Amino acid sequence: MAVNTTFERPDSQLVADLAAMGAATLHESMGQRGALPHVIKPIYPGMKVAGPALTVDGQPADNLMAHYAISLAQPGDVLVLDYKAYLESGPWGDVMSTAAQARGVAGLVVNGCVRDAESCRDMGFSIFAISTSMKGSNKLLPGQINTPIVIGDIRIAPGDIVVGDDDGVVIVPREEAAKTLETARARETKEDEIRQQLKAGKTTVELLNLEPTLRSLGLM
Repeated sequence: MAVNTTFERPDSQLVADLAAMGAATLHESMGQRGALPHVIKPIYPGMKVAGPALTVDGQPADNLMAHYAISLAQPGDVLVLDYKAYLESGPWGDVMSTAAQARGVAGLVVNGCVRDAESCRDMGFSIFAISTSMKGSNKLLPGQINTPIVIGDIRIAPGDIVVGDDDGVVIVPREEAAKTLETARARETKEDEIRQQLKAGKTTVELLNLEPTLRSLGLM
């Protein structure tokens, strides 16, 4: 088992600029890549998170490594916990959220469940999870911290940029971040132009050049 206590973090302004684009736009800007499984959602609508990933490879029903990870976190980090989509335990609750907030952690993404959801919401700590489970966890088993993990089919390395909102969570590889931001900004500009043309009376069939496809299907 491996525990790396440090990793290279991206520039905070770059993180903020990517967060402003939104998860869906970033996903599209990377060629429809980077989206975590759709079941990982904010536990309450309106939660947002953005920051470098501090990764934890834990074992189901045991949160020892999550506690250790909180102690290693730096302000702005997002804890990304892989609990193998196990749904019969909530390895994170309001005590851990309090500990994480005290260290400046930006939020949590967990491939699994959490508990004390209402308390976590009320303290303003953003959590993205599959669901909730009131069942507790042990604190006995080893795991890995700040090594690459895979959730769904998405590889997440420590320092990759996590952006989450009501659409879900997207992972932007650190080495692709600047290019992704450039592409996302261009996409936003183009979509703003499309919105203006729609308001002026154009249709999406016209603007997206859908007529050839519709004709080929015998629909026009």
